[in-house]
Amino acid sequence: MTAVQTLAVSDDEAEIRLDRWFKRRFPQVGHALLERLLRTGQVRIDGKRAKSNQRLEVGQTIRVPPLADTPAPAASVRPAVSFSEADARALRDAVLYKDADVLVLNKPAGLAVQGGTNMERHLDGMLDLLTFEASERPRLVHRLDKDTSGVLLLARNATAAAKLAAGFRSRAARKCYWALVVGVPKYPQGRIDAPLAKMAGRMGDKVAVDEEDGRHAVTYYRIVDRALKKAAWLELEPRTGRTHQLRAHCALLGTPIQGDGKYGGQEAYLTGQGVSKKLHLHARAIEVPHPRKGVIRVTAPLPEHMQASFSFFGFDQGAAGDPFLAFEEDQS
Repeated sequence: MTAVQTLAVSDDEAEIRLDRWFKRRFPQVGHALLERLLRTGQVRIDGKRAKSNQRLEVGQTIRVPPLADTPAPAASVRPAVSFSEADARALRDAVLYKDADVLVLNKPAGLAVQGGTNMERHLDGMLDLLTFEASERPRLVHRLDKDTSGVLLLARNATAAAKLAAGFRSRAARKCYWALVVGVPKYPQGRIDAPLAKMAGRMGDKVAVDEEDGRHAVTYYRIVDRALKKAAWLELEPRTGRTHQLRAHCALLGTPIQGDGKYGGQEAYLTGQGVSKKLHLHARAIEVPHPRKGVIRVTAPLPEHMQASFSFFGFDQGAAGDPFLAFEEDQS
């Protein structure tokens, strides 16, 4: 690499140290070289001098100086992911919005956004199918859990990626989710403010409320409709983006999301032939500043299993109204 690069910190890179970020992206850069680049101010975060142990935040920009006669960044090298023509058609059919800078998908439930242990099929490995007329591969701006469906934002170039990520970091971006929960919350609407921390050991992919060491996590909710005391349709707006935040917060209300055995155990499963055991959490809508000007607002239709459950309980999707008006005055 013989030119200066300015790279944005992605959602999956948040909270890692700068030296580990370099190890991921530029494994050929040793610790001694990195320290020299930092000491001389050639590597900067948001235009400011940085230290190797500094923790990163989503949307920050990192200045990487010319690194002559070195191989390409590790982030550009991805293992091949096999896919069929049916996969390709389904992915392209999932596009809800497209312009020169942005793509918005309706991610299907069951498709992982990124790879992991024993995870060979994932969206990140198939993004080459979504280049369309662009010369660059789309970039993930945020994530959804594997079993969560709905709106997923992609940037079509590096500039758009940095600006969209900054929108998430500043909380200018808003997200609305729909969930079917088991039981009915005590109050028709409210604010859940409960800090969350990742659990140690084998349950490391799970979070729990931790008042001392947890990270600030806030969710607004309201009941759109209910089926007696058996189930409720909730509209949720997270004001922070913690791992499994909505799932943990719904469980904290005493109303786990249908199909979420991880946080609700056996209590997270309604009985009835009209209700699927899949997770009933859907990213319904997103509103985010466009990288150039204006605002993008995109809404995603429910997946089949949630449509069937809504029909089973007689929920009218039109009853929800505008996805962002309910909490307009509750800015935190």
